[in-house]
Amino acid sequence: MKVLGIESSCDETACAIVEDGHKIISNVVATQIPFHQIYKGVVPEIASRKHIEWIEPVVRQALTEANMTIDEVDAIAATNRPGLMGSLLVGMTFGKTLAWAVNKPFIAINHMLGHMYAAHLENDIPYPYLGLLVSGGHSIIAKVNGFDDLEVLGTTIDDSVGEAFDKVAKFYGLGYPGGVIIDRLSQKGDPRAAFFPVPKMDKGDHRYDVSFSGLKTAVIHQLDMFWRDGYEKTNENIAAAFQETACKTIVSRLLRAVDDTGLKTVVAGGGVAANSRLRSMLAERTDLHCIFPPLKLCGDNGAMIAGVAYHFLARGDRSGLDTVACARIPQFKRGLANLEAFGRR
Repeated sequence: MKVLGIESSCDETACAIVEDGHKIISNVVATQIPFHQIYKGVVPEIASRKHIEWIEPVVRQALTEANMTIDEVDAIAATNRPGLMGSLLVGMTFGKTLAWAVNKPFIAINHMLGHMYAAHLENDIPYPYLGLLVSGGHSIIAKVNGFDDLEVLGTTIDDSVGEAFDKVAKFYGLGYPGGVIIDRLSQKGDPRAAFFPVPKMDKGDHRYDVSFSGLKTAVIHQLDMFWRDGYEKTNENIAAAFQETACKTIVSRLLRAVDDTGLKTVVAGGGVAANSRLRSMLAERTDLHCIFPPLKLCGDNGAMIAGVAYHFLARGDRSGLDTVACARIPQFKRGLANLEAFGRR
């Protein structure tokens, strides 16, 4: 089964064709970074207008690179939540219209299920495992029981880790996207230059939760009290110390979940899964089997949408052409397989 997947939840216009949930036939991503750099963040109005401009050429390019016609595609999938509403509407409306025009099944896909599935595109990963979803919009630790069955253990109580990276980079004028720039600068800095606080959330429902607002505030506004003697206050040192603390915050909660669940396989997804320090920190744990998507599949892409859509379609699921976009998802319910948040409707 060959599925054409469309992803437009934020500022990447993406389309891919994937066969049987694993074989990537084509994968096209048009990035809008140059149009948002001047604002040091994504401007929703600009993002949605660029999606309108690019969606048809990107889909055509994906078909061309796959050496296929639309008639040879078996089904069409598109992200319908969560994300920027204007951006979501462009991709989903195009996908539904295309499916109707060529009489193909349509399936709406949750963006986060796509990120959690990305590593499966190049790996055969048995369930269950611990999932780590870290991106500009989400920081989630979950027990993953199936492609659409994520049992949320912990999440952020304020900022996502990707958002914290972007805001720190914006404050210091480092550029956009912040995560990539801080990761690069940190290679030339010393993570011991500053000691930033890690939130203490050890009890009850917050045992696996993370928080980044305090870290972000410390880095931006209270730098002097955390700076260690003998270290120069350079952007490189700031980036290294901040990144080290952010990654330690995530990994400490993840390892707590490993100890409590007994699961030794960890699968990561999302844009921050490309962070070099996060990858090396988990790689140091020889007792764990840590699986990351290739760098090209960490960011938003159509392949992850087409891949997870295959499993819905193989199960017999379809989405109606009256399916709507949703910018947000319901509040996570810890301890339950959160189908309301992660499901398609």
